[in-house]
Amino acid sequence: MRKILTVSMAVLALVLGVVVPAAAAATASASASTSRTKVIVLPGATSAEAIAAGPDDTFYAGDTTQGTIYRGDIHTGKVEVFIQPPTGTQTVGMDLDVRDGLLFVAGGQAKGYVYSIRTRALVASYDLGDPDVSFINGVTVTPYGAWFDDSYEPSLYFVPIVFGRPGPVHTLNLSGPAAGAPGSFTINDIASTPSGDTLLVDPTFAGELMTIDPRTGASKVVAGVDTPLADGILLHGRELWVTRIDNHINRYHLSADLSSGTLEKVIADPLFRTPLTSVRFGDRLAVVNSHLLDPGPPPTNPTFEVLVVHD
Repeated sequence: MRKILTVSMAVLALVLGVVVPAAAAATASASASTSRTKVIVLPGATSAEAIAAGPDDTFYAGDTTQGTIYRGDIHTGKVEVFIQPPTGTQTVGMDLDVRDGLLFVAGGQAKGYVYSIRTRALVASYDLGDPDVSFINGVTVTPYGAWFDDSYEPSLYFVPIVFGRPGPVHTLNLSGPAAGAPGSFTINDIASTPSGDTLLVDPTFAGELMTIDPRTGASKVVAGVDTPLADGILLHGRELWVTRIDNHINRYHLSADLSSGTLEKVIADPLFRTPLTSVRFGDRLAVVNSHLLDPGPPPTNPTFEVLVVHD
């Protein structure tokens, strides 16, 4: 994500009422272990949502409303303020181009940013979509560049990486089910296959995973992958993790052509407090605890954390 804060609480409560009983039934087979869960507090954070995996055990996490970007280590638990953007900057979604050291940030209201993790400098800033409508929610890096999604407009925005530098943005108009209804909150997060030939999105309130062809913008539903209240999606090989705001992470195994998927596991932890996004480190997941519904929104918890749980 990743931003569910913009959705009305009436709609959110209605959807929660529908999906929580089903999630509760699944919890019986879920893994839950506080003893093995590492809690990494983001110092001074007033909100949290985005996370990106770096080299080795390094992660980058973002304070949604203040824009602060933290760098931490899942092994040592050490974390520091890494980038402090100007006041008014949001950090909603993130992904890292490890090869070029570029951190791509979905900046909320029609904004996208690119930072260098080598110098901590802002490399590029983009105006994306319609400033009166668009909400830039998630971003995914491919071998050729980064794709930003838009929660309110049926478009994706592509920033190519040319000789290690971000280039001019291109707009891709969507068709099919991922386009959504005009003006409705549709795509939440975005992921891509390693080749970048297929994109995956989770239109939260549609409750279904979808693929998008990055050449044409055409979209299709992935059968068998239910994503009600999904916030973040994570793809590794043919394994897909769906982080849900009702305190669960569902792991699916996708078919070779990505046309269908099968639920393999429901991951839960007593420490989950509205998790929104996650990244993978071997057999562990680093999960952002947003406290969005604890008791907010807006979140008012005194601390915001990254939880390191076993998959």
